[in-house]
Order: sequence, then structure tokens, then C-alpha cells
Amino acid sequence: MKPDWDKLAEEYAGSTNVLIADVDCTQAGKSLCDKHGVQGYPTIKTFGPGDDEGEKYEGDRSLDALKKHAASLGPTCGLEHKEMCSPQQLVDLEKFAAMSPERRNGRLVKLQNALKVQQREHDQLEVELKQRFEASKKHLEDLQKKYNPIIKLIRAATPAA
Repeated sequence: MKPDWDKLAEEYAGSTNVLIADVDCTQAGKSLCDKHGVQGYPTIKTFGPGDDEGEKYEGDRSLDALKKHAASLGPTCGLEHKEMCSPQQLVDLEKFAAMSPERRNGRLVKLQNALKVQQREHDQLEVELKQRFEASKKHLEDLQKKYNPIIKLIRAATPAA
């Protein structure tokens, strides 16, 4: 992936809207990676203006897919780019802009916390399912070891027609 990422960074080197960068999470960038919850490598995250959390990119890692994703970045619906908002987004944007900073921040924290709770539940379910899968796989392998020799003998005892 690294060569494709470097090519993408070269293509966007002069962009005023999109920055393609990489961070070494084992060296000087470790604190930045910790801050943004990067646990596995390589991790691709997209950040918009004022976005401290970032959004994890889970798509294909080919150069073409990365180019397509990068092309979708840049200015989006916001107070500085209302022309990029759908009618419903504009209504919501105006509603959020009219809120006090405290209320807006409270709403943001509430939504982010709801996502974190769901992510933890999802991660826990993933662990449980992996454990069940491994137990089932072991049980199947044990049955195969036990039954396959008997199946062979039964087939061997069956006269050819």
C-alpha cells in the first residue's frame, strides 16, 4: 500500500483542500496516533475542518480506490460552504448554528458517546463470535479425526457393484 499512498500524496502535493500525509505511530507520531485511537497499521483516517475525531476509511487500498476517496474530500456542507448543502442539511446546519456553543457541544458529546458505546458492544460481540467460531471449528476437527477413519472402513467394507 505504501507505494500507492506515496503516489496519491504526490498527486495532492499542491492541493489547498486535501492533505495526504502519513504518521509513524511507533516513533515521534505515537502521541498523535494515541490521541486519534489508531491501533492497527496501516490505518487511514479522514479529517474535516474542526474535526478532532476523524473518520476511519475502511475501503479498498488500491491506488484507484484511494484516488476516488481523496476526490470525495475537500469542502463540504458547512457555514463557509452553504452552497454545498442539501435543503435538509441547510435546515439542520442553521438549527445547530443557532444553538449555544454549550448546547451544541453537549449534543456532539452525546452522539459521540452513543457511537462509542455501540462500538464497544460491536467489538465485544466480535470477540464472542470469534471464540464461538474457534470452539466450533475445534469440535468439527475432533469429530473429523474420530469419524473419518470409521467412514473409510465402512466404505472399504462395502462391496463394489
